[in-house]
Amino acid sequence: MIMADIVELKRKYEAIAGSGDAEESLAFFNTVRELLENGELRVASKSETGWVVNLWVKNVILWGFKYGVLREYTDNPLSFHDKNTFPARIFRPDDNVRIVPGGTSVRSGTYVAAGTVIMPPSYINTGAYIDTGCMIDSHALVGSCAQIGKNVHISAGTQIGGVLEPVNAMPVIVEDNVFIGGNCGIYEGTIIEERAVIGTGVILNGSTPVFDNTTGEFLRKNDDSPLKVPAGAVVVAGSRPVRSGHGKEQGIHLYCPVIIKYRDQKTSASTALEELLR
Repeated sequence: MIMADIVELKRKYEAIAGSGDAEESLAFFNTVRELLENGELRVASKSETGWVVNLWVKNVILWGFKYGVLREYTDNPLSFHDKNTFPARIFRPDDNVRIVPGGTSVRSGTYVAAGTVIMPPSYINTGAYIDTGCMIDSHALVGSCAQIGKNVHISAGTQIGGVLEPVNAMPVIVEDNVFIGGNCGIYEGTIIEERAVIGTGVILNGSTPVFDNTTGEFLRKNDDSPLKVPAGAVVVAGSRPVRSGHGKEQGIHLYCPVIIKYRDQKTSASTALEELLR
């Protein structure tokens, strides 16, 4: 969509939100859900100054929960009960999305670009955006409103947290050509910048600082910015010693992700993680 169309949609949202009309709200929700599903509208978008949350889009998604009613869905291999505003997404061969059988579910209002492969069982929640060429491996979760770039590999057992509420919170964002190893957890609006590599078992959230071993500095979330993993960073699970109290006496360590190096331009996006960590 062009910017003028988005501005007009926002104006319509503001008018409906001011009236509180349930019928108009539900009709507008259906329009926005379709635009999200087609990839024409996004919960968050990147500007010259960084990522920006489209708060009104998140509010409209919440209207679907507010005005939807519980119903039983029996027209799928697995029956389920959910709000009638959020049926499961239906894919067709011309969508060019591979969904291997075995319990995967993609909620409506989610964009999944052509060339993406989803292995079972995986779950992708409403408002999420997944660009082309991605791999969503087994037992992976992509939470509501999460934004996933091109050619991202999300390995088995990894959770990409979603942030629908509070509406002003940044969703998790994973930029292009990122590799995320198995059993990772990316939460609380963390931004993984392009070409980063996240090693197996790494947990990233708003309360855990990341130590950059190449600079000696800690990267943290603050009041103005979420935790950001820099472009090309290679992050592994690590620890740091407790410096006070009984933990210091007992040699206790706290979990701490560590940037051990940065990928250079010659490193292929398909380079094995094992070689990067040597």
